[in-house]
Amino acid sequence: MLTRRDFGLGLGALGLAGGPPALAQNLRVMKVANTAAVNDPQQCFVTAGQHPKLNFYKRGGVDVEYVNMSNMTQALQSLRGGHVDFGPAVPGILLPAMAKDPTLDLVSVYKWLPRNANVIVVKPGSPIKSAADLAGKRIGVRSQGDSGIVVTRTMLAELGLKDDKCEYIAIGDGAPAGAAIDNDRVDAMVSFDTAAARVELIGTRLRYVPITPKFAQVGSGWICVPRKLLKEERKALVALFRGIAKSTIFAHNNLDAGIDLHWAVYPESRPKGRSEEEVRKELAFVLKDRKNSWMRRPDDPDQRIGASSLAEWKANIEMTAESSKNPKLAEELGDPNRLFTNELIDEINAFDKQAVVEMAKAFKL
Repeated sequence: MLTRRDFGLGLGALGLAGGPPALAQNLRVMKVANTAAVNDPQQCFVTAGQHPKLNFYKRGGVDVEYVNMSNMTQALQSLRGGHVDFGPAVPGILLPAMAKDPTLDLVSVYKWLPRNANVIVVKPGSPIKSAADLAGKRIGVRSQGDSGIVVTRTMLAELGLKDDKCEYIAIGDGAPAGAAIDNDRVDAMVSFDTAAARVELIGTRLRYVPITPKFAQVGSGWICVPRKLLKEERKALVALFRGIAKSTIFAHNNLDAGIDLHWAVYPESRPKGRSEEEVRKELAFVLKDRKNSWMRRPDDPDQRIGASSLAEWKANIEMTAESSKNPKLAEELGDPNRLFTNELIDEINAFDKQAVVEMAKAFKL
């Protein structure tokens, strides 16, 4: 859900991001597949509420534990095997996997990133002016399992173009990615806004190219759970996602406090050997766009936090069918209503949102 987007490798590669031990005897610790592979303050939209001064989770009988992994394959394996309880759902990767394997019975229950946070970036002098110009180009992505590949295919398919002549090159994050762009190893990078911001922070100058209109209207981050868990632990899931909703509102309205709370809960994530002022300035830059993408667009007809719609999931299927070159995808998936549910949403939203806003604005650690 997070800084980076994919999942992969075998279960033996799992690593736990350390956090405070559960104090309540009956506390249900919900494990999340952390596709960022590291625990850092970009996750404060979840982690802020773990701090005792907010206590958004434990009062509902739950808490969150991060399980680090590197791509979607690993997360799906972990969800199926019960090694984690919830994880990010990237439609372009999840839907083909569910169509291929009907036993992968996952359902998306919460939209954590309701705005599209994907970006196309190029060098300022690049001849690439639009998404259409990506056809046949060398596209930088974080890794060969990265969702940037699916995003590129989705946008080109929307424009009636193919990606068969594109070359996808793994360039990593931060400085390695910046060097690949500066040295013309790639013609463009397709990634999340936070990844592009980190490239800018190391001194690489970037120009942002608009993503395609249809794709721009679709959210970019859902959270899915095994259907069995939804049936058996509904109360715990409501408490979990209500805590995430509260944490999201809090961090959006007081990002500095959200960062402080994350560092307090996960002190090992605080960078070493650098001034707090420098680190905080960088985080503010990285999250300048992302913090708005946590919140629904003002013109969204459904303002409930976490809600999805049948129309957007049909759009997800259509775009994924085009990008995966599988015209039978909708038929293989069956009823699109089975892919998501809003059954928890009203209960998740049953709290005073303005009170959380006011708390955030007045908060001092």
